[in-house]
Amino acid sequence: MTNSFAKFKWVILFGLVPIVATLPLPDFWIYQLNYIGLYALTCLGLVLLTGVAGLTSFGQAAFVGIGAYTTAWLTLNLGLSPWLTLWVGLSLTGLSALVVGVITLRMSGHYLPLATIAWGLSLYYLMGNLDALGKYDGLLGIKSLSIGEFDIGQGRAFFVLTWLILIAAALCFTQLLDSRAGRAIRSLKTGTQMAEAMGINTFRYKVIIFVLAALLASVAGWLMAHFQRTVNPSAFGLKMGIEYLFMAVVGGVGHVWGAVVGAGIIKLMDDQLQVLLPKLIGTSGSYEVIVFGIALVLVLKYMPDGLWSLVAKHMPRSNRKEDWADADHLEERSKPSRGELVLDVQAVRKEFGGLVAVNDISFQITAGQIVGLIGPNGAGKSTTFNLITGVLPLTSGSVQYRGETISGLPSRDIARRGMARTFQHVKMIPDMTVLENVAMGAYSRGHEGVVSGLLRTNQAEEQRLFKEAQRQLTRIGIGHLLHEQAGNLAMGQQRLMEIARALCADPALLLLDEPAAGLRHKEKQALADVLRQLRNEGVSILLVEHDMDLVMQVCEHLVVMEFGTLLTQGTPEEIQQSPEVRAAYLGTEH
Repeated sequence: MTNSFAKFKWVILFGLVPIVATLPLPDFWIYQLNYIGLYALTCLGLVLLTGVAGLTSFGQAAFVGIGAYTTAWLTLNLGLSPWLTLWVGLSLTGLSALVVGVITLRMSGHYLPLATIAWGLSLYYLMGNLDALGKYDGLLGIKSLSIGEFDIGQGRAFFVLTWLILIAAALCFTQLLDSRAGRAIRSLKTGTQMAEAMGINTFRYKVIIFVLAALLASVAGWLMAHFQRTVNPSAFGLKMGIEYLFMAVVGGVGHVWGAVVGAGIIKLMDDQLQVLLPKLIGTSGSYEVIVFGIALVLVLKYMPDGLWSLVAKHMPRSNRKEDWADADHLEERSKPSRGELVLDVQAVRKEFGGLVAVNDISFQITAGQIVGLIGPNGAGKSTTFNLITGVLPLTSGSVQYRGETISGLPSRDIARRGMARTFQHVKMIPDMTVLENVAMGAYSRGHEGVVSGLLRTNQAEEQRLFKEAQRQLTRIGIGHLLHEQAGNLAMGQQRLMEIARALCADPALLLLDEPAAGLRHKEKQALADVLRQLRNEGVSILLVEHDMDLVMQVCEHLVVMEFGTLLTQGTPEEIQQSPEVRAAYLGTEH
């Protein structure tokens, strides 16, 4: 949200907190709002971690426990100020999250949630078995928070403190997600291949957001310890870890305000069910867990985007303010001189078990040259693309880019050297705008990171990135779709968007995988014109394409593959006249 209302809504929200505190609400509801605020703080981290980045964690409650137990022990045993113990707790939490994240976040699939469950259980039993932490009885008599003689650790004062922290955290997270680093974080949910191809270190961002979510949970634990005046392991076990995740899912795990909605609903439901269910069943027990489990299944099936999505779809959506007209241009990389060897592929081979997908393929590309890589379906063209760009490791052979051997480098490092690509099947973030998707292509040309995103000190660079994105979209012919959601585009428009995104990287070598698929005739002609313009600017292009009209129009050299092997290579005219090619690909030999 980038209009003037969006700027002032945060001022309004901050101003409402002390107003609500002065209203004649019963103390019971202030008490409930305090807990909702505490739970929402923890869930907010899960929005970033699970909803945005797609990383499922059941271990948030453990980080709440670190923050709570740290301040409890230090204030009770050493008499330290709670305001000092906050920073000690954040330090311990950050270090713990960093260690756990580095170990667990390399896992995928169901292994990551299982690892966070193990982490949560281990910390729970550690807290419950240490004499210094009071074992399962916990620690009692924690002093309340105060500023001088003024107690702010209870009642309405605590409400103001908690909710101001919550709104500030929501503001920072909203700003982060609308930044260079935020777009990188949002790309994690779609897999790592696209992000890495744009120069994004996906593992680094996974660790960063894991630590950020843990730090926010630690703040919630610190507040909770001084609010309750006691801590014990029951509040930080696996049950609470599941409940926090449930809150986030019910509210809308992909939405910042979903954390508040989910925390509020589950807290109120939990209180009511603890009273009603024993009366209905006739015996006491934690039956609310059963209800929550059933409710979670229903929410995931019928409302996967959570309750906040029902509100969000009725809220007016405004286009981003185009305030980058006067922004400086991004720095451009030096292009190789005409005729310079840009890409040298020597006997590259890829084996999958006993299957040879690419069999000792060799070819070269010089500066300002458009080379076509053609062949029947299953010939190994896309696999060759992936070998060149570092998505797949070579079994043997070598790839040199501008005189440097890049074999074995991760795809992000190759991308940063000036090699950009598109994909056979379009990869994008559907719920981001076309402009934001394309701006991701310029990631390696920016420098501002997570902290500047959180604090909104990155606006000059953001304007430069968006200016470049708009320029490339206009060049490719879809500049009128800046503010359209990428997922709403037709297939042909999505492919053009992907090309614009690749051009944002300012590549010296551009690899296009089926760029004309889904394009109409006029769009294909416009694409051909763009490719020729890029060639004249010194950009080299490797083109995989089944549209032979386009290939013959723009390519100066063709490499023909069949069953993973090099069939032949030469000029378009030579390829058209080749009996082997006519039989294998272009048609029956005459």
